[in-house]
Amino acid sequence: MEKQNAAPDGIGLVLFALAMGGFAIGTTEFATMSLLPYFAPDLRIDQPTAGNVISMYALGVVIGAPVLAVLTARLARRNVLLLLMAMFAVGNALSAFAPSYHWMLVFRFLSGFPHGAYFGTAAMMAASLVPLHKRTQAIGKVFLGLTVATVIGVPLANWLGQAVGWRWSFGVVAALAIAAFSMVAWFAPVDQPAPKASPLGELDALTRSQVWFTLAIGAVGFGGLFAVYTYTATTLMEVTHVSPTFVPLVLSAFGLGLTIGNIVVPRVADRAIMPTAGGLLIWTAAALALFPWAALNIWTVTVDAFLIGLSGALATVLQTRLMDVSGKAQALPAALNHSAFNAANALGPWLGGLAISAGYGWTSTGWVGCGLALAGFAIWLLAVAADNKSDRSAPRSADA
Repeated sequence: MEKQNAAPDGIGLVLFALAMGGFAIGTTEFATMSLLPYFAPDLRIDQPTAGNVISMYALGVVIGAPVLAVLTARLARRNVLLLLMAMFAVGNALSAFAPSYHWMLVFRFLSGFPHGAYFGTAAMMAASLVPLHKRTQAIGKVFLGLTVATVIGVPLANWLGQAVGWRWSFGVVAALAIAAFSMVAWFAPVDQPAPKASPLGELDALTRSQVWFTLAIGAVGFGGLFAVYTYTATTLMEVTHVSPTFVPLVLSAFGLGLTIGNIVVPRVADRAIMPTAGGLLIWTAAALALFPWAALNIWTVTVDAFLIGLSGALATVLQTRLMDVSGKAQALPAALNHSAFNAANALGPWLGGLAISAGYGWTSTGWVGCGLALAGFAIWLLAVAADNKSDRSAPRSADA
């Protein structure tokens, strides 16, 4: 992997600038869920209908990630990051002025469009600045922007929405995006596009089975986390029987787990990517299996939320794995990683909702999540088996 011209003492500033973009994205992605009660009546719709606004953002991520990765294949990474963050700023600024529900759907789709491509490109730039054995740590620092957003950005956006109106929350996100744009423009190293990069060349990654295995692990295995997280607030009030004021504290414990996980786990992953991914899936399954019992008490559910949050580092680990298995076509798989996780964000809540609707109770999401994590682990086993088969056949091919 090529190295860019960044001095060692400037790498931290580059990573901070990239993480700032992640902070802005993470804030709007998660805070919008908590702003539903405020913008729904203002746009003259009910809350279930307002949930479509969140779905449109996720749809923007899923579609935008591969489209933008292919279209920007011939551009320098720094220029791609600036373009994507400008698009993100405009999308959120327009969301703040949305005159109607249908315009809000359009603007949230536009806001989500650069999400996956930004994280994919930022991860590639971060990895290019450090030695190979520190790639996952560098990517983890970029993703810290998103995880810190769940601890700081989301509560602040929610408070702002209550205090002065939901439109200000999107306005602040747009301002954060402008700040991230400025920091990337100032600190990110000037680079050159890969000489042989092309849109069609990026599509070559889709012919590699390990790319699809890795994306499937994220799309299925990570769905368990979202199955529980989506219904945590209601579970706390209906099962744990706590005041709504305690809900942000438990969600903050989850965010703290995400943050610490992205600091600690990458150090292990840089030594053994696939064993770390497999271990995280088993960890996730165990933490989610505990949820039905942990939800009975505010202290145990807070601890379990933290443990579940730790497993969020799987996104960082799989990002590095995709770099290892994608060959020269790096941009498309890197962006698709976030399409996969947004697919998980759709799959987990949907299956969890089916279990609740079937009468199994709010805590049944823990069992659903455990099942998804184990399904992700089964895909991981298939990927490892395919790797081993490839390693065994390589010498015979060489002899032939």
